[in-house]
Amino acid sequence: MSKRKIFRIAAVPVTLSGFLKGQLRFLNKYFDIYAVASPGSAHSDIHKGEGVGSFEINIERRINMRKDLISLFKLYHLFRREKPDIIHSMTPKAGLLSMTAGFFARVPIRIHTFTGLIFPSEYGFMCFLLKTMDCLTCLFATKIIPEGQGVKNDLINNWITRKPLEVIGNGNVNGIDTKYFSKCEISEDKQLALCSKLDVNKNHIVYIFVGRIVGDKGINELVAAFSRLYEFDDLARLLLVGPFEKELDPLLPLTEEKIINHPGIIWVGYQEDVRPFFAISDVFILPSYREGFPNAVMQAGAMDLPCIVTNINGSNEIIEDGHNGIIIPPKDVEALYAAMKDLFVNKEKRKMLTLTARQNIIDRYERQFVWDELLKEYESLLNEIKE
Repeated sequence: MSKRKIFRIAAVPVTLSGFLKGQLRFLNKYFDIYAVASPGSAHSDIHKGEGVGSFEINIERRINMRKDLISLFKLYHLFRREKPDIIHSMTPKAGLLSMTAGFFARVPIRIHTFTGLIFPSEYGFMCFLLKTMDCLTCLFATKIIPEGQGVKNDLINNWITRKPLEVIGNGNVNGIDTKYFSKCEISEDKQLALCSKLDVNKNHIVYIFVGRIVGDKGINELVAAFSRLYEFDDLARLLLVGPFEKELDPLLPLTEEKIINHPGIIWVGYQEDVRPFFAISDVFILPSYREGFPNAVMQAGAMDLPCIVTNINGSNEIIEDGHNGIIIPPKDVEALYAAMKDLFVNKEKRKMLTLTARQNIIDRYERQFVWDELLKEYESLLNEIKE
């Protein structure tokens, strides 16, 4: 008996090769899995790393009516020709186009995963347009999967859909490989070499941020809070791991200047392997304004780091205040400074939070558990259309 065919769809291929790393290969044991995304070098990563086929159809991330209509018709013809049993999208534009095309192509199961909502951060007509797009995505989908409980609540509270909403497992699209993200995997010699390179020693307390160095990640507040902490005690260090994105969401000029010139701030840019940087750090910080379900928080927890996060979707599901980290309001420099100072001076509290950080991730977000739950979901939906 031939295996059922499933298409996983995103605007850019790196979303499928990176964010879903390992998942497509696992699912391909049970189904014929294909990736659908815009052209790009990451398609070769999908073929080699995941062992699945792919289709290249351009899907613009920004709104472009002419190109979007062309993409819609190409998706429609692809679905009519290949006849997938399930199409499953996970980025906004890919969701709208593939759910619409799938509806008219009569694909029986059409799933979209919401990793967060964009329109609440917009204003006026753009807010209305983005909200309408989300509503249309839900209208044409047969199944809506929120990445976490916070996203689920946002979909309900903003009246995006009245369809039943179900979070897979405890949330997140791919889980975390806790064998890979483990401090034990980074040798002491490697840690010492990195500390020497970055001029960090055992007396320093290192706060680490991993992600895009942009405004809506709370970097302006983080640098301001850290500057105060450094004035309190110059043994504090702030390690920033990630690229600047000046075109999309630039930092304040003063913030950028401090990142480059402050004696306590270390910026290392984008890093292929972030584990060594987690391994030499003491506290992870994500003061973001909005998230879906942040991978970096799970990675940090798996690497035995307590986390300071803002009270936003995803972060407040992974972190329990006082158990494996501290939760503060977003955009609040004073609260961020207080939390950073608390974990700087209170060594016992920092140690207590560290002891629970990794086990929480293992218990709730282990990658294989997330994959198994998604497999059950696919099998359940396919059994329903048989009946």
